[in-house]
Amino acid sequence: MLLQELSDIFSADGPLAAAVPDYRPRQSQIEMAQAIEAALQNRGTLVAEAGTGTGKTWAYLVPAFMGGGKVLVSTGTRTLQDQLFRRDVPRLRAALALPITVALLKGRGNYVCHYHLERLQGDERALKSRAEMAQLRHIQVFAQHSKTGDRADLAQVPEEADIWNRVTSTRENCLGQECPRVRDCFLMKARRQAQDADLVVVNHALFMADLALREEGITDLLPAVDAVIFDEAHQLPDIATRFLGSSVSSSQLLELARNMEAAGLAQAREATNWSEAGKRLEQAARELRLAAAPIDKLPGRKATFEAIPEPEAFDKALAELLAELDKCAALLGAVAEKHPDLAAAAKTCVDLRARLFLWSQPDRQGRNALAPEQSESRAADASSGAVRWVEHGMHHVRLHSAPLSVARIFSRCRNPDQAWVLTSATLSVHGDFGHFQRQLGLSDAATQRWESPFDYPSQGLLFVPRGLPLPSDRQFNEYFVDALLPLLQAGSGGALVLCTTLRSVDRIAELLQERGLQRPILRQGDYSRRILLERFRAEKGAVLVGSASFWEGIDVPGDALTLVAIDKLPFAPPDDPVLEARLKRCREQGGNPFMEYQLPEAAIALKQGAGRLIRSETDWGVLMVGDVRMVDKPYGKLLWRGLPAFARTREPAEALAFLAARQGGSGS
Repeated sequence: MLLQELSDIFSADGPLAAAVPDYRPRQSQIEMAQAIEAALQNRGTLVAEAGTGTGKTWAYLVPAFMGGGKVLVSTGTRTLQDQLFRRDVPRLRAALALPITVALLKGRGNYVCHYHLERLQGDERALKSRAEMAQLRHIQVFAQHSKTGDRADLAQVPEEADIWNRVTSTRENCLGQECPRVRDCFLMKARRQAQDADLVVVNHALFMADLALREEGITDLLPAVDAVIFDEAHQLPDIATRFLGSSVSSSQLLELARNMEAAGLAQAREATNWSEAGKRLEQAARELRLAAAPIDKLPGRKATFEAIPEPEAFDKALAELLAELDKCAALLGAVAEKHPDLAAAAKTCVDLRARLFLWSQPDRQGRNALAPEQSESRAADASSGAVRWVEHGMHHVRLHSAPLSVARIFSRCRNPDQAWVLTSATLSVHGDFGHFQRQLGLSDAATQRWESPFDYPSQGLLFVPRGLPLPSDRQFNEYFVDALLPLLQAGSGGALVLCTTLRSVDRIAELLQERGLQRPILRQGDYSRRILLERFRAEKGAVLVGSASFWEGIDVPGDALTLVAIDKLPFAPPDDPVLEARLKRCREQGGNPFMEYQLPEAAIALKQGAGRLIRSETDWGVLMVGDVRMVDKPYGKLLWRGLPAFARTREPAEALAFLAARQGGSGS
């Protein structure tokens, strides 16, 4: 496609303008589309930052539609994935009148499994409440009439409902071609559609799950494509770390014990005492949780492998659990051919045992049974690319491992004949893409950025109040709320209070209620994120207090949101084992962990939070940041310079005057 054709498509009298009311050509959008078109043609890698309002979705979809190759578009969340597939793509396809075939593909946990649904119907004991009985009836009707089996299409059963875990499959308990309902399988249908489509919409979690399986030599998740476009690409490093690591929880082991007992009693009763075998495995899993109990007193209830309190007791419990899994694997292996349920339990048992043993190596003396020919020092070196930790909860224990760097694995998964485009509003730190590129091993990628078309100096005001104590002060939340309250009392639009911890969410919400704020106060945790956002949009003047998941992916234009207040700079908590290990490695290599890692991460997160405020040309509002380090510390300049070019003040009177003037002007 010629670049001239692109500019015609985006022009004031082009097909987009004809199809979309109030369409206006934006030079930054045209330039971005042209840069993406060049990357697709040249099979290059482009890292593209586009400020809010650039119109990046169509800037990448138009070249993807016109290029002629097969394209995979990966988004940050399932919500964005659905929006892209159900709204953006159909509108553009209609506007351009192109016969593009499009498929939506999600992870297997999103699709109802006929086999597991029928098993649940036949086991009423597995239903935990009357509510679950009603949910099961909804899912039964849905499975009979749905074309997709996608649980997002069934509004009557909340996405977070526990019953979904029992009517969907996992890779371990999927029966594959042995399944009696394989012909009706919703997942198989979705994968076939993806193989045949011109454009496939996935999410980063599925892309990373596919990448993790490719590392194991399995290549059946995603189709081969000519180009991959990652939207909301700033999320990739964290999602890659999660999916390229490993995790085993006591709840998985207890579920295996239950499934083994049920399948054994139903299909091979005479082979052994299945109830006894299940009880022994349950007991071994509970003993491991008890051995990990001292972790409860540590920050975040987490401990790295090296820092586990009373390690002898923990290691002994883990060894006994592995031995019990060996016995279960032998029992199940002997009868696995009798029935698919026994085969699935055997497969799960072997997989969990392998992951637990892998987690345990090397041992505390540096010996690595997985690399016996190596010396002890070299065996210890072999593990230095990963961090292992244990997380202890009230009802569970989880053993995690994660790579210290995903750069090598992520960068090598790109086929040399593939084009890659990575785009987001927050990829650089004050124009420098180095941190993002280093995390993903994309040092050779081309980088470009386009500023937002919004008039930030007149639309928004950055307010950092004077006189607040440092965030480490015990009374910080009280001072923060005291500074915030006058803005909430003066404003009539909605307010989003973004906190860096769940504890702060609860305390700040409590303080707002104690101070007698006459507004609806919505708090993260009281309802699902989706319901909270629906109520926030609907209730004029509501105050929504939330943490991590509310810092991005929220689009509330107009007077429904005129104040965003951030309590503290979003530095990652020091009790995160992966962060701790990465900082330690940076220090050992002679680097400056704060400047090279913590500050860039905080800058990108802060830019995400600030990006909630101005979502259109007519939006306006105040961004309040309660952390005085942003102004008082030398590094603070890097943070506020990376934000949109809001007008700035430290005076409460100026912030109040800005709100009063804009409210009067908007007719609120």
